Amino acid sequence: MSEMKDMIVDVVERMLKENVDKDSVDTVEQGNWAPALWDLFKENGMTAVAITEENGGAGGDIEDLLNIVRLTGKYAAPIPFTETTFANYLLEYTNLQVTDDLATYMVSTNQAYTLENGTLTGEVIQIPWARHTKHLVTFAKSTEGIHLVEIDLSQAELRHGTNLASEPRDTVTFHHATVSQISAVLTPDKIHAISTLCTAFQLALMTGAIDKINDLTVQYTKEREQFGRPIHRFQLVQQHIVHLAGETAIALAAFNNVTEALLMNNENSEIAYARIRFEEAIQTVTTISHQVHAAIGTTHEHSLHQFTRRLWAWRDEGVSTSYWTNFVALQLLENSGDSLWTYLTSFNKNSPLLKVQG
Repeated sequence: MSEMKDMIVDVVERMLKENVDKDSVDTVEQGNWAPALWDLFKENGMTAVAITEENGGAGGDIEDLLNIVRLTGKYAAPIPFTETTFANYLLEYTNLQVTDDLATYMVSTNQAYTLENGTLTGEVIQIPWARHTKHLVTFAKSTEGIHLVEIDLSQAELRHGTNLASEPRDTVTFHHATVSQISAVLTPDKIHAISTLCTAFQLALMTGAIDKINDLTVQYTKEREQFGRPIHRFQLVQQHIVHLAGETAIALAAFNNVTEALLMNNENSEIAYARIRFEEAIQTVTTISHQVHAAIGTTHEHSLHQFTRRLWAWRDEGVSTSYWTNFVALQLLENSGDSLWTYLTSFNKNSPLLKVQG
């Protein structure tokens, strides 16, 4: 990253270190959040990093934003940062006006509202942080096709719910509610591009959580003693730590590949391969970390479960792995011709297959 990007990451990590601890993360389970932390992010311009200067933002790029999202995942920041920034990114992407208030999103074609005469009707479940936000950016189906719309949540009926990590995931119902903005009909390519962006944000959060789990586990092995010495001195524990470090390195490398590909506008299935590989990483990272921590890792007093539960929850949200495995399979069938091996080995050394799987 450039010096400016390094500065952004340093500032954000410092803010999170100073303002987020286990107790503040626990407030989410009580139905609360951290508005003071949100205000701090907003005052420092972090909520507008990737918004263009024409729309009042900082004019940063997707790499800047995704690295901030990664850090919010690393600290389990109790604010709807990902939701608001991604909602605004989508609004700009579809040539709509960004919002200055808290926002959230739902971009699943399987969960799309009905749009008729500029009003929205329907019910969608599992919308993140809806109760704490003011605007919803979502898909809506009209007689013409699928649109992206923005609507004021004051018109909605909300039923509170949570995911496995006790983060807000609410059911949002509209009855002929007036939308604020409507995009043009989205082409299949644009819908796929939105799914790609959604997965990139998802990967950023999960990368941060994996990084934190690795840190917590290494720290615990240095502090916990058995038979008069720290448990990281035992060979079996060392094997666990090495395996965990390897999966963490793979996750970080895959995330960096994703941000670089998006920045260069040369995605080339990088996100698909990364998302598929993360399934294995999540299983391995959570299993090893809980094995090393033993029973204490599942107790409320320890912070490990705050991150492993988020990994499991985030894995099951957003664009599914099955979507990406189907996408990759179709790409291979359509492009490989009579020789799959020739097609696979035609990638250059920066190929996602070689980098993530190799």
